[in-house]
Amino acid sequence: MRSILIANPKGGSGKSTLSTHLAAWFAWQEETVMLGDIDSQQSSRHWLSLRPLESPQILGWDLDEDQKARPPKGTGIAVLDSPAGLHGKRLKQALMRVDHVVIPVLPSAFDMWASAAFFEELAEVKAIRREEISVAVVGMRVNPRTQSAQQLTDFLKQYDLPLLTCIRETQLYVQSIQRGLTLFDLPASRTKQDRIQWQPLLDWLVSNKRQQRHAI
Repeated sequence: MRSILIANPKGGSGKSTLSTHLAAWFAWQEETVMLGDIDSQQSSRHWLSLRPLESPQILGWDLDEDQKARPPKGTGIAVLDSPAGLHGKRLKQALMRVDHVVIPVLPSAFDMWASAAFFEELAEVKAIRREEISVAVVGMRVNPRTQSAQQLTDFLKQYDLPLLTCIRETQLYVQSIQRGLTLFDLPASRTKQDRIQWQPLLDWLVSNKRQQRHAI
């Protein structure tokens, strides 16, 4: 099983967008996908309730506040959407059951400042120091031609974290998510530019296989 935590301490960073899109992409690869949501807003769970029956199936499971992020048996891919302010005990519980952490960051000073302490907390986790858990960053709502995009790249260098890709802002995300869909559920001809932006992240998740630490 491959398990992916989407985390950032700041609200509105794009965690649910990443979570739902990754779950949908893996479902299209005929994987058995579980989408968990430990965010009190339950954005991913609400999206899942809107998903059309004819779309590739994504299953969900409930997580109590004090439960470890453990998906049901038979899961091929587990994607875990997390709340703003995830740290301390809850962060450690989530990290116990994941192989990858993807951190969405907006190219603004406030978002970068809010992420700094989170990066430092992750750096203290033994499993991350031993490279048992892979960590990477995705820029959200980024125009790569702007100065803010370069500032994001420069900011991440001090933490030795890879910026895998930058996802642009487009109404396609709003239009698809409110219908329980993702860009991967839309025609490829309509979403070609955006699929290209997602590909580095997908390649990293598929190719960057770590030792299976979490037997189910």
